[in-house]
Amino acid sequence: MKGFKTNLTVFSIGAVSYGLIEVLWRGFTHWSMLIAGGFSLVGLSFIATKFKRVGYIAKAFLGGALLTFIEFVFGLIFNIILRKNVWDYSRMPFNLFGQICAVYSAYWVALSFLAMPVVNILNKKLKK
Repeated sequence: MKGFKTNLTVFSIGAVSYGLIEVLWRGFTHWSMLIAGGFSLVGLSFIATKFKRVGYIAKAFLGGALLTFIEFVFGLIFNIILRKNVWDYSRMPFNLFGQICAVYSAYWVALSFLAMPVVNILNKKLKK
């Protein structure tokens, strides 16, 4: 049960944090992005915990790949299947179906790099 509570706490922090980041970046967000943010921080927490011997930069690239994957899945669901038009990268270079692109994948790597120390502190605090 403690693992569930920990993951729920990390998920909630990720949801709120990503929602705030998106509002600051774009001026608005969609509720689906809160869920994506929650899954993203849980995933970054997993990477930080399970890949302890992996270097910091490699963890950031793993995190960036994970966040890009989450964005792609959410894009397929909310933008293509449900037609909610949450975002559209079709005008960006090196995009895939307008759902992910190289530029934002690089942003996810940078965000993962910045988030790893926060995730490490969060994991230590929640294990007490």
